[in-house]
This record gives sequence, structure tokens and C-alpha cells, in this order.
Amino acid sequence: MQPRKTRIREKPEFEHKMIDLRRVARVEAGGRRFSFRATVVAGNRLGRVGVGVAKGSDTAAAIDKSLREARKNAVSIVINDAGSILHDVEAKYSSARVLIRRAPDGTGLVAGSSVRTVLDLAGIRNATSKIISHTKNKLNNASAAIEALRKLAA
Repeated sequence: MQPRKTRIREKPEFEHKMIDLRRVARVEAGGRRFSFRATVVAGNRLGRVGVGVAKGSDTAAAIDKSLREARKNAVSIVINDAGSILHDVEAKYSSARVLIRRAPDGTGLVAGSSVRTVLDLAGIRNATSKIISHTKNKLNNASAAIEALRKLAA
């Protein structure tokens, strides 16, 4: 009997975190058909981050599809030596408004909700952010944070 080979799994380039998972339905002649919508933030903590949204018949399929979408839509940014952004930036996506400010070394990441997840997976260690709008929609807040980071990349 041969010894079993153990496969060493390589660490994936992008880390990901699910910020929202919802069961959605469409109404057909026979009744409601349910599917799942997953929202995932993926980043390499080295300046690349993206948000992906996808639907699938089960949760695993929806998460896999949204992860591929997040990788595809990733934006690259420049992070300075202090682990912060280069300048203050503000962006709006749908009803969400987000302000991201640079911070001195040692401040840490002061952000809330899904904006914190986006900045963390982008590799930003010192920044402050404020969700200016009144919306609590995680998807719109994360997308507004991506739009703000996209302004930095330009």
C-alpha cells in the first residue's frame, strides 16, 4: 500500500469577506423560486480591492460567483509608507456618500460597516472614514468606498 500524498494548498492571492447574503425570490406560475444574492469584498492587502455581487441557486454558488466578480472589478491604489492613502477623497454611489481621510502612522483604521472591510482588504492600515449619508445599505456603502479609492488610482 502506497502512502497517501498530501497536497499543500497554496494561499490564494485574494482574501475575501462576505458582507451581505440575502435570499431573493422571483414569482412564477407554480409559486416563488428562491435564489441567493451574495456580496463579497476581495483584496490582496497590497493595494488591490474589489466588490462583487452575484446570484446563485445555493449560497456556495453565489459566493463563488461574487468572488470572481470582485476579482474582475478590483481597483489598484497606491498606499504610502505609513499605510495610508495619499490624499483625502470623497465619493458618492447611489444614495451612499463616503469620506476617506488620511491619518498619521499609529492611528489605525477608524471606519465603520462595510467601508472598514474594503479599506482593510485593500491594505490600508491608517485612515479614518465617515459615512456621510443616512443609508445603512452595506452594498452601496462598500461601492462608494470603491469609487473613492478609484479616484485615488486616477
